[in-house]
Amino acid sequence: MGLSKSKYTKFCQCPKALWLKSYKPDEEIIDPSVESRFLTGSQVGDLAKQLFGTYTEVTVKDEDNNLDLSAMIEKTKELTQQGVDNIAEAAFSHDGKYCAVDILHKENGGYAIYEVKSASGSETKDEKPTDIEQYINDIAYQKWVLTQVGVNVTGTYLVRLNSDYVRQGNLNIKKLFYIKNVDELVEQAYPAVGRNVAAAENVLSQTDEPVQNFGGYCNKPHKCTFWQYCSRNLPQHSIFDLYNLHFNKAVEHYYKGIVSIKDAGQLEKLTDIQQIQVSSESSGNAYINADGIRQFLKNITYPLYFLDFETMQDAVPQYDGTKPFQQITFQYSLHYIEKAGGELKHTEFLAEPTGDPRRALAEQLCKDIPMNVCTTVYNKSFECGRIKEMAEAFPDLAPHLLNIQEHIVDFLEPFRDGYYYLPAMNGSFSIKKVLPALFPDDPSLDYHNLTGGVQNGGEAMSIFPKMKDMTPSEQASTRKALLEYCKLDTYAMVKVWVKLCEAAEYKLNREY
Repeated sequence: MGLSKSKYTKFCQCPKALWLKSYKPDEEIIDPSVESRFLTGSQVGDLAKQLFGTYTEVTVKDEDNNLDLSAMIEKTKELTQQGVDNIAEAAFSHDGKYCAVDILHKENGGYAIYEVKSASGSETKDEKPTDIEQYINDIAYQKWVLTQVGVNVTGTYLVRLNSDYVRQGNLNIKKLFYIKNVDELVEQAYPAVGRNVAAAENVLSQTDEPVQNFGGYCNKPHKCTFWQYCSRNLPQHSIFDLYNLHFNKAVEHYYKGIVSIKDAGQLEKLTDIQQIQVSSESSGNAYINADGIRQFLKNITYPLYFLDFETMQDAVPQYDGTKPFQQITFQYSLHYIEKAGGELKHTEFLAEPTGDPRRALAEQLCKDIPMNVCTTVYNKSFECGRIKEMAEAFPDLAPHLLNIQEHIVDFLEPFRDGYYYLPAMNGSFSIKKVLPALFPDDPSLDYHNLTGGVQNGGEAMSIFPKMKDMTPSEQASTRKALLEYCKLDTYAMVKVWVKLCEAAEYKLNREY
């Protein structure tokens, strides 16, 4: 079984992860947002190939549309012998160790490696070596393979999207990307490559699953895609679910025998929220601070609005005035009650799939939400951030938009402040955890019952940009799915509000 650069970097993260990737790939769980980034990577990579002007693409596919590695390696060899200046996807192999270089750029009597990532970076950002450690192993491995086959590697560079770039007019490829020289970091990692290659090949040769303890690498840089498999024997509510506990500290407690949330009661230092979590888990009962909830509900006034946004993030900015990965708001749902005991009403906005959606959305939002009214959201930092961005983009709408922002009340607060806790929340106060904990047997509030392929924000974010390329019938179906999903988000907030009122013994004079 050959060793590629992706397998090598997986080994550097965790040897067991490499083995599972090779022998038990079905156990891998990839977050929808990560899958979306994979798709984005090809678009970013295609643009980056233009950084040095004319280039030659090496990619070759066979009859089954799979990469023809042998043909790519041979083609690369011919191009380097000819001294071609820029080679994209340059392929090399040494004794079963394979890699493809995103951009191989001729310079100083040799070739420099340019590794392209669809992440962002900036000269103005204070960046630590650990922030890009995940990329350094990748580049060091490439340098090692190229060196083994006799290529003079003259430099190593990391290419990312420039988070400071603001699009105005046509894309400026030179400004879109931030190129960082990583020679020093690669040199530090390089001596270990040979040893790691041998160790990785040894792992791949094993037929038995390796034994691997939990460690910081399980959560570095994000939760490992095999975490659910490796943690399958943990109790349902484990020490890793203790609210706001650093992962490495949870590992430390685990190896001291503190495995479940109940066991966490042995710890000397717990925050107030952690103590509530442990107590609720141990008793199996809800924790309700009715006085705290009443204090929070004093912020709620009529007319009362429940707002939720959906956004997309373009790696490559499509619209003037936007940056890489900027959140672009394309949809909102709005439930509202005009007076105490009044009818629950609903309105919504979903942009057309072509063009910048922000102006039309901002204008409609100002029509739908009057000034000086109570607008509720769940996790206000998100909605407030989007409103602020729209106010900056459209100064004529700024007074109204910022007035909406100033009157926002966050339903996350009573849960995050520990006024209401249920064991089923399992240390998380996101609405996707709070809602099923509060309403475990209500199918109308179950996102899994939504049809049309949109059951979470990641799916909404991914599907909206694709609508412009759909047929009219596909667009109609997708539009329906997006509207139903976002509507459930705000209806969920209405139900959370009702549950808080019940806990505070507030009478609403109407069922919602």
